[in-house]
This record gives sequence, structure tokens and C-alpha cells, in this order.
Amino acid sequence: MTDRIALVTGAGTGIGRAAALALSSIGYTLVVCGRRMAPLEECVATIKGKGGKAIAVACDVGKPAQVDALFARVKSEFGRLDFLFNNAGMGGPPFKLEELPFEAWQSVVDVNLTGVFLCTQAAFRMMKDQQPMGGRIVNN
Repeated sequence: MTDRIALVTGAGTGIGRAAALALSSIGYTLVVCGRRMAPLEECVATIKGKGGKAIAVACDVGKPAQVDALFARVKSEFGRLDFLFNNAGMGGPPFKLEELPFEAWQSVVDVNLTGVFLCTQAAFRMMKDQQPMGGRIVNN
């Protein structure tokens, strides 16, 4: 079998970065994604510095077109996906509930809920069609 490919969302910092490094240490080739390229590039440099393989892809997982482009890139670069770690997330701005603008609420929902849905759906499609079929999805 070829390399095992893992995609980690929200991989620039925190738990996502730690998960990407851990997956790399057990032999996965990584696709790290998030909204900010600089921390993703730092994560890739760390992985490569330890002998691993990784690429960084900027993506807002709450936007369907960006998720489609992300998974198209995974497919074109690697031809498969074996592991998806849905980790991208954000908190809301510090407002009282009754003063929270709808747009701020929607931004949180787009990343924390819609992003998980879009990435899971795209991963499922890809994993279903690849040979060997299957893979793992973890939602954090």
C-alpha cells in the first residue's frame, strides 16, 4: 500500500498541530489545513524537520467551495485519504447573548458545525471510492 494520508483541520496551532505531529510520527503523510498559512507552514516545517511528509493548504472549512478545493487537492496530490481529524473550531466574540450579532453567531456555526459536516461528507465520498476502500474520521 502507498503512504497513509491524513488530513487535519485547524492544524496550525493547539490540538490540531499536536495531532498532525503525532500522526506524522506514526508514519502518516499529512495535509494540514487552517485559515492562516503561516502557522500551517511552521507545522509542515516541523514535520519535515523530523523526517515526515506534509503539505499545507489554506482553507476556511465553513465555506463549501474552499472545502471542495481542499479535497480536490488531496485527491490530486495523493489519490486517497485514510484519516480525517476534524479539529477546526472557533469561539464567539465576547458579547452578551442578547447583543451577539447574528453574523458573529453564523461565523461560529459555519466553522464548528458546517465545517465538520462539509469535511466529513467530502472525506466519506473520497474514502468510499478509493481502493482499498475506507478510512477513519475523528471529530474533535
